[in-house]
Amino acid sequence: MASISDSDANQSSSFKLSMLVNDTRYRGLTFQFIALMLIIFLMAWLGMNLVRNLAAAGLDISYGFLDQSAGYDINQALIPYTSQSSHLQAAIVGVLNTLLVALLGCVTATIIGVTAGVLRLSKNWLISRLMSAYVEAFRNVPVLIWILMIGTIVTVSGGNPREFLGEDPNSNLFLGAFAFTNRGLYAPAVELGPGAIFVAIAVVVGIVGFFLWRRHVKKTLFQSGKLLPAWPSWLILIGLPVIAYFAFAGAVSLSMPDTMANRFNIQGGTLVGKPLIALWLALSVYTGAFIAENVRAGILAVSKGQTEAAAALGLRPRRVMNLVVLPQALRVIIPPLISQYLNLTKNSSLAIAVGYADITATLGGITLNQTGRAIECILMLMLFYLIISLSISAIMNVYNSRVALKER
Repeated sequence: MASISDSDANQSSSFKLSMLVNDTRYRGLTFQFIALMLIIFLMAWLGMNLVRNLAAAGLDISYGFLDQSAGYDINQALIPYTSQSSHLQAAIVGVLNTLLVALLGCVTATIIGVTAGVLRLSKNWLISRLMSAYVEAFRNVPVLIWILMIGTIVTVSGGNPREFLGEDPNSNLFLGAFAFTNRGLYAPAVELGPGAIFVAIAVVVGIVGFFLWRRHVKKTLFQSGKLLPAWPSWLILIGLPVIAYFAFAGAVSLSMPDTMANRFNIQGGTLVGKPLIALWLALSVYTGAFIAENVRAGILAVSKGQTEAAAALGLRPRRVMNLVVLPQALRVIIPPLISQYLNLTKNSSLAIAVGYADITATLGGITLNQTGRAIECILMLMLFYLIISLSISAIMNVYNSRVALKER
């Protein structure tokens, strides 16, 4: 012990400033400290320059404009909103609209991408070539052009609402509940009553129970080789909400589009605007083309011998895909899939091309032009997209770590 203490004392006493550059033990830390100081100095200089220029122009950074009346209408709002609402409420409407189209787009793009990726590997020549044409067409044309093209198609499609009115109006409604007109899609609206919270809890419990049963089936198969049936998971997923729905009668109901209440327009239900439909479709099919390539690459990354070995054990093709191919392909698919979800969310900022009121159109568009608060609005936009992107990355990385293969 005495020798070690003496050695440490000798090293500390022999330390020289020149070792910060010449000694490899300290050189990396030295340059990192210098880089950090330069960044802090640069940011401080930019901040002081901004404040000095704003003061010279008689301006300052203030968010008091958020309490002022917005004075403009929004065509699609998930919360109550009028032109007399504040700019803050207009920004919240924009945030909810962005999250709505991002969520719908990610789900639909995943379905399209997985389907196209699997079909592109089909042995059917026509199907594989059709999927190749779809992927190459959408990947090599900018997303803004696809948004404008699909927006134009959606805008000119659909008939006048009066076409759905008449002596036998319900005969024109798709499934008796949907009507696509030149104003948008009329669809049933969900209305909540007393006891709706218990139905919502039943839905959540059903979803959790679905995945827990699937996990139990997989764990039992790997530990004992016994294959349990998977149908109870669907019974849990559907049965619990159905039981809660009938137990709390009237807690959840549907408001159907009424074609008899008015001679000039369809009443009841909810109207999904055409800008939302156009942006949703455009982002879904565009991002789906990239996801298809990720899925195809993930499946091809699995050795063909794995499939042949599973088939030799007597497993059917569907079980080979679910138990052998997909678990190994997911570790290749998930990381680029995270990037595609982020791209879709950020591409939703092009919504103004079809007139959809997302956060960029409300806070970064009309509010910015009315108030002239460019710095405040842009900072809020940057903060919003940063939080959303980091949240998506965190959630998907957690999922990626769950599905990653664990090596001993």
